[in-house]
Amino acid sequence: MGLIGRKLGMTQLFKEDGDVVPVTVIETGPCTVTQVKTQATRDRYDAVQLAFGERKDSRTNKPEMGHFKKAGLEGARAHLREFRVDPQTAGAYAVGAVVTAGELFKEGEKVDVCGDSKGRGFAGVMKRHNFAGFERSHGAHEYFRHGGSIGTRLTPGMTLAGMPMPGHMGACRTTVQNLVVAKVDAERNLVYVHGGVPGPTGAVITIRKAVKTEG
Repeated sequence: MGLIGRKLGMTQLFKEDGDVVPVTVIETGPCTVTQVKTQATRDRYDAVQLAFGERKDSRTNKPEMGHFKKAGLEGARAHLREFRVDPQTAGAYAVGAVVTAGELFKEGEKVDVCGDSKGRGFAGVMKRHNFAGFERSHGAHEYFRHGGSIGTRLTPGMTLAGMPMPGHMGACRTTVQNLVVAKVDAERNLVYVHGGVPGPTGAVITIRKAVKTEG
């Protein structure tokens, strides 16, 4: 299970021994359960759908407004996310229930944070794929940051798929795994995560319990 949140930025926390920990502050909810899917329903899988943020009713179409009203919400919500869970977890939630950070997360546990990374535009191979570039010696005229060869001639006679080349960088779905929760502020629905998370300040992200932990 997880929550929808908004990245507020980075700061630092001081431990009891004086160490400084860089953390990312995430405003998590409160999120409202708008739909519960189980094996018994027509969906044929177990999941919990959450809503986060506010949006004007005039900017929401009628099917979405009907979906929110069916869940008991007075107004529209800006973001909807679905979390795949096991049957026991899905049965523990009811439509209209409010899920907070204090219920799901605690200090010291590991979480996975998913969001859209910052867009870098069109980037070359040195920035996009960490190429070393060419030597700045005599004869390397205007070829310092090129990618070099991208294939052979007759065999196979084409550029192989997956070849590192210049192109659009960033602005893609990214997940950072096994981040440690440094602090949970249940009153303000804030989760302090040790390290950085994808996206710029104000980006909408999802935070959930870690799927796998490091050995």
